Amino acid sequence: MTEVKESLPNANLTDAEYYFNRELSWLEFNHRVLHEAFDSRTPLLERLKFLAIFSSNLDEFFMVRVAILKEQVEANVSKITPDGRSPQQQLDDICQRLRPMVVEQHRFFENTLRSLLLGNGIHLLNYIDLNQEQRLYLQDYFEKRIFPVLTPLAIDPAHPFPHMSNLSLNLAVIVKDPQGEIERFARVKVPSILPRFIAFPKELQDQDSIWTGVPLEQAIAHNLESLFPGMNIQEYHPFRITRDADIELEEEEADDLLLAIEQELRKRRVGGSVVRLELHATMPSSIRHMLVEEMELTDGDIYEVEGLLNLKDLFALTGLPLPEQRDRPFTSTIPPRLRSPLDDPNLPPVTPVDMFSVIRQGDLLVHHPYESFSASVEQFITQAAHDPHVLAIKMTLYRTSGDSPIVNALIAAAENGKQVAALVELKARFDEENNITWARKLEQVGVHVVYGVVGLKTHTKVVLVVRQEHDGICRYVHIGTGNYNPKTARLYTDFGLLSCRDDLGADLTDLFNYLTGYSRQQSYRKVLVAPVNLRDRMTAMIRREIDHAKKGNPGRIIAKMNSLVDASIIRALYEASQVGVQIDLIVRGICCLRPGVKGISDNIRVLSIVGRYLEHSRIFYFHNNGQEEIYIGSADWMPRNLDRRVEAVTPIEDPALMETLTDILEVFLQDNRHAWELQPDGTFVQRTPGPKEDILSSQDIFMERAIAASHPPR
Repeated sequence: MTEVKESLPNANLTDAEYYFNRELSWLEFNHRVLHEAFDSRTPLLERLKFLAIFSSNLDEFFMVRVAILKEQVEANVSKITPDGRSPQQQLDDICQRLRPMVVEQHRFFENTLRSLLLGNGIHLLNYIDLNQEQRLYLQDYFEKRIFPVLTPLAIDPAHPFPHMSNLSLNLAVIVKDPQGEIERFARVKVPSILPRFIAFPKELQDQDSIWTGVPLEQAIAHNLESLFPGMNIQEYHPFRITRDADIELEEEEADDLLLAIEQELRKRRVGGSVVRLELHATMPSSIRHMLVEEMELTDGDIYEVEGLLNLKDLFALTGLPLPEQRDRPFTSTIPPRLRSPLDDPNLPPVTPVDMFSVIRQGDLLVHHPYESFSASVEQFITQAAHDPHVLAIKMTLYRTSGDSPIVNALIAAAENGKQVAALVELKARFDEENNITWARKLEQVGVHVVYGVVGLKTHTKVVLVVRQEHDGICRYVHIGTGNYNPKTARLYTDFGLLSCRDDLGADLTDLFNYLTGYSRQQSYRKVLVAPVNLRDRMTAMIRREIDHAKKGNPGRIIAKMNSLVDASIIRALYEASQVGVQIDLIVRGICCLRPGVKGISDNIRVLSIVGRYLEHSRIFYFHNNGQEEIYIGSADWMPRNLDRRVEAVTPIEDPALMETLTDILEVFLQDNRHAWELQPDGTFVQRTPGPKEDILSSQDIFMERAIAASHPPR
């Protein structure tokens, strides 16, 4: 990282030295993920999981971010980022920073984790380690279950270089024809449709073994004679490719957005240009050179790997029956207000509460995964679908699961004769196909399905329920920070507000009219909406803290988000720091702001929390000279969220809920187990408790609080 010289309050806040690079900052986040695997305090199978997450994250990084940079280089784009880098400089710096991480990851797996797995009865073996009985079993397994699936592809003047699919694992095979003594090259794809790891039956395992198996590619490699009969197998070398998988779409030219995205998805399956080649260092230069030439790569696109390729597949081993080597079990609890008085408070609930009655009693804030998503958000939508007094349901769907109870509830609502509108975001990256499937199912039952506003992704997480009640129409709302996905709701931390306040209901009515019809709505009563007023209001609230500080009053900002990238927001935060506003930023991933620079950002502290759950919630706190304001919503402080997406951020105005959120933010700030502090030079230092300090894990604290709240004393 670059060294920062001491700066003065009148410094040029657009200077590149005050900004970190977005891509390099993301790599540092992924390194924090990798550290969870290295950390001996993390249970063994969870360490395996974090290794797999690191690899999975990298795949997406190359398919999208690196692919975009390479396209910019090819197009001679010379645009410089706020930190002063060109596209080519970013690619060069990514290689320089990432290569040691990849080496570190694979070396740790091969030299440390494999032996720890072995010591816990998980025997991930290499073919050379197998006894004769195991080899015979593997040969029989190959002949019956693998061989029929394989397709060897020769490469010679009569057989052109084959197209290789994105993220495919392959074997480069050299065979020699005994008649002409000519060496020939072939490629064998390791089928992703088969399990990556082949388990041996119990009778072929050691007595202390919980699981014993070998990688699929080794079973193929040691039976290549069956694929090339009559040939002599000289050598084989595994390699893996990553392609550009970003979808390019001119929405204005698409007559039917759904069909246009389907066409782009077909292109993705074929794959764009290759952006990364992973291989073993032992691969001969002749084979390496051929792959590089045929795929039009450079040396910078090659990543050498020791041992097993594609550690993402380690996910398959994280579910093995070894409970003492996993995180302690936790089941989301039922918020006290959502428990029926008919239920025993010390037993699981039996009787669903009337969600509408609960919400009428006052705003309800739910904190997932500590508090149940199914008992709150799902229950709210499901009851609305079947309630005879509900007239209409409108909601946005950015990402949802393949067996979504929420989508099924919308289908039931339409079948029950209610007006149902669903905004399905077809451009949710890597969920496009799933969303197309749901869009078609919803349309078939009469749901009004729309795909949002041309040129914008609809990222907001909102539901509007219109209900006929004895005193007239009442609008119920849910405004959240996370997707309507019951699976990720168990893994991501998010907040949701359930309310029947008139102003929020009116705002969401206007928002849905903007999304489904033609509207130039420029003002909302309470909700901050991007790209309409969110940027201006957030900037205004930062500047309000500046004004308070200039008058000698305390200024205070706490903001929690996934990423902080927007240069304009960062400059405003720098200005606030310069006049003494105390700023704490809890940023899980990318942070382009440089904290702790004297005279610029010495009043700004940045934390990143990486733990058991993915920190996904967004909270924004402004002290406002004692008249505190707190917001939650779907938007990060990134240009895409503020300018190119439809987002909704709602104020929390109930005093008790404001106190709850303020306390939650303070717990995050005190974390000394999973919190990392960003230094002025761009490095992160993990907090550790002092000799006389207790370990404070914010996520553990929230789990304990949820359990305590759901089991009140008799």
